[in-house]
Amino acid sequence: MCAMHSDLPAALRAGGRTSFPTVPIADVPAPESPQARTADRPVVLVVDDEPGIADKITEILKRSGYAAITAYDGEDALEIALLIPPDLVITDVGLPGISGVEVARTLKTKLPDCKILLLSSAEDEGKLPATAAEAGQAFDLADKPFHSSALLALVSVSLKSN
Repeated sequence: MCAMHSDLPAALRAGGRTSFPTVPIADVPAPESPQARTADRPVVLVVDDEPGIADKITEILKRSGYAAITAYDGEDALEIALLIPPDLVITDVGLPGISGVEVARTLKTKLPDCKILLLSSAEDEGKLPATAAEAGQAFDLADKPFHSSALLALVSVSLKSN
């Protein structure tokens, strides 16, 4: 099903560096208490082929009160979303295999009420609005990198959008 957390991108396994900035832990909200958990928390599916990024976004969301789930590729994202329908999917555009845009298109067909937030990196700069328009959908768009507070604001806006 999902890739193991120990699966790192080849550049990191080889001692390379990633250009995605680390979020200072002081900027991440404290974990919620078990008593504060309720069944009506929005479910957010985070999809990124870089486990460090996906796991960090998931942790930020969980600490902010969301029920967050992680997938590391498009195939797993679709499988998980059909088993546990999310309120919001945050997906990287540049996924191997099934792209983030294709994940978004498929989920909008199968789960029309699901909100989609597409993330792009510097390599995708300028392509994202055209890609979303080409998909025939009004997806929310965001550029990486971003600060945790900006991420949480985007999530809030995306969940409230029609």
